[in-house]
Order: sequence, then C-alpha cells, then structure tokens
Amino acid sequence: MTGFRSSRAVAVALVTLATFTDIVAYSIAIPVLPDLGRRLGASPTMIGFLFASFGVTLLIVSMPMGAISDRIGRKEPIVGGLVALAAASLLFAFADSLPWLFAARMVQGAADAVTWVVGFALIADLYDASERGRVTGIVMMGTSCAVMVGPTLGGWLYELGGIRLPFVAVAVMAALAVASFAWYRIPPQHVTGDIVPIGMVLRVPAIAVCALAVIAISSTVSMLEPVLSLHLYELGVNPGRIGMIYGIAAVITTTLHPVTGRLADRWGAGRLTMLGLVLTGCMMPFLGRAWSFESAVGLFVLQAAASACVITPSLAFMGEATSSAGVRSFGVAYGLYNLAWGAGLLGGPALGGFLFERLGFGRLTLVWAPSLLVVTWLLSRVQSSPPPAAEEI
Repeated sequence: MTGFRSSRAVAVALVTLATFTDIVAYSIAIPVLPDLGRRLGASPTMIGFLFASFGVTLLIVSMPMGAISDRIGRKEPIVGGLVALAAASLLFAFADSLPWLFAARMVQGAADAVTWVVGFALIADLYDASERGRVTGIVMMGTSCAVMVGPTLGGWLYELGGIRLPFVAVAVMAALAVASFAWYRIPPQHVTGDIVPIGMVLRVPAIAVCALAVIAISSTVSMLEPVLSLHLYELGVNPGRIGMIYGIAAVITTTLHPVTGRLADRWGAGRLTMLGLVLTGCMMPFLGRAWSFESAVGLFVLQAAASACVITPSLAFMGEATSSAGVRSFGVAYGLYNLAWGAGLLGGPALGGFLFERLGFGRLTLVWAPSLLVVTWLLSRVQSSPPPAAEEI
C-alpha cells in the first residue's frame, strides 16, 4: 500500500485529475457566468472585464508560485491551489454582488496558475526526459476532455439545479482532488542539480526560446477562435455548425496529445516542437482560403493537428531544457511556461481582431504565418548549440 501511495503513476493520475477539474471549472463558467453577471447588474463591458480578470492573477501568480514550489516542495502548493479552486467555485455559487464575483474569478485564475505550474513541475521531477512526452500527453488528453465536457456539463447542471449547482459540483470535484493529494506521498525527486534564482533560469537560451514558442502557439490558437468564427459568419455558416467545427477539432487534438507525447520522447521534444510550428505556419494560408463549411472542417482539423504537435512537445521541451541546463528549478520553468501561455491568450485575440478588421481573414493568415517560421528558426539555433554548463547559468 505504501508503494502505491507513492507511485509515479498515481502522481500522473492526480495531476490529470487536478488539471481536468481546473479546466472544467474554467469552461463551465462560459455558459453560466454571463447570465450570473447580468443578474448582478453587470454591463457587457463589465462581463468582458470579469472574464479577463482570470488572466491577471494567472500572470501574476505563475512564476512566484513556481519558485516557491521549487523551495518548499510540490505537495503543499498544489493542495493550496486546489483549496483555492474549491473556494472560488463556492464564491461563484453564493456571490451576491459584482465585487464578490470578481474576487471569485481572480482567485480562480490564481488557482489555475498553481495547479498547472506545480503539477507539471511534479511530472518533471519524477520522470526523465525520455518519458516526459508520453506522460505529458496523458495529462493533456485529460484536459482536452475537460474542454469538451465543461461547457455542456455547466449548461446541463444550470438547467437542472439553477445558477449555483454547476459551481457547487466543481467545488466538490476540487475537494476530492484536495483529499487525494493530501493522501498521496510524493516520492523522492530523481533529478539532480541546483535550485537557482528566477533571473538565472530566464537566461538559459533554450528556456527563453521555448517560452517564445509557447507565446507563438498560444497566440495563434487564441487568435483563430474569434476571427475564424467571424470569417465563417461572412460565409453564411450558422453558429451551430461553427461549434461543430471546433468540437471535431477538439476530438482530434484529444486523440493526438498522447501520440505527440510519445513522438517527442522518440524524436526529441525540441525537434517536434519545431516541426509543429512549421506545420502550423504552413497550414495557416490554406485555412485562410476556406470557402465553405466543409472546407473549413477539413482545413481547421489539419490546423488543430499541427498545433497539437507544438503544445504537448513544448511542455516536455521546457522540462528537457531545464534539466539539460543542470538545474532543477522546474517550478520556475513551468511558471514561465504558464506566463508565456497567458501572454499569448491575452495578446493573440486582440492583435488578430485588429488585423482581421483591416486585412480580412485571408491576408491575416498570410501575415501571421511567417512569425511562426521565425520562432522555428530561433529554436533551431538553440537546438544546434550545446547546452550551457551549470556553473555558467
């Protein structure tokens, strides 16, 4: 029983449970939160700020919590993050004013940061570089399922039990995850090296370029969400069919995450990240030429598949770059990953909307694609250089 309690496989299952719960909490708010905000007197602009407030605390908390977990261990921070997620869900359920609603959303953003940063740092602690891709793919498959399940579950629970039930259900899920991590005994870390200050980790070229690749793919994925929909509206595709396009793509990427994880272990996470960036950049001009619902389905599925070749491998590559540099500051490294992903989520839709309005969808994709190839070139330069010695960092 003691061996099972400290099993690496159990750690993977618990991190998957934590990230699944976190994404369900995030996505369950999509159909419910606007109505709740309107009930409390929020204008459409205020509801937009309410959704955006999640990203503020995510960006603020990611790196400091990563650094803290490097120094005090993974268990206490991730348990604390899940407690915060449960508390945020209960705040949503019982909020009776806009300030409380904003407080709940910001606590949820902070909880998201802790769960993802510390969870993947724990995976990096326990698995060598040759296994991280496979394990990361398993975790990402679970989170992709949450993306598909969350909005539907939120809407169904809302119809069944009113505005409070979806958030209470998430709070119960988070409480179960808290109990599971409290029971789990984290095994000794297998990595060697020194924990170093945040600034020194950021000066590792491979880590910095990996973060740049994350910004590139995050901004690309989030940019396409609104502008592709706008383009399809112009083609006369109705909202139901647009939702179907994203649903089909989500199924494909859920299936691909474990596959790309195993390929990253076999071919190298950095190489597969570069290949994914090239494929994503090359697919974008074709997607920009989508002329109908049927063509959009086929082209967007290929675009999503190309993006999946970046997302899971880049998670593995961040751990690989950190350990290759002779340090074990995985918390800081994945804090930077989360920070980069959040920056892409904030900047991608804004820049995409600006360019779409001025250039149209087809030209937007032509202008955007070269940036991905530039990031690939920078990543290739780092990949061809030997890693720095630990004392140089």
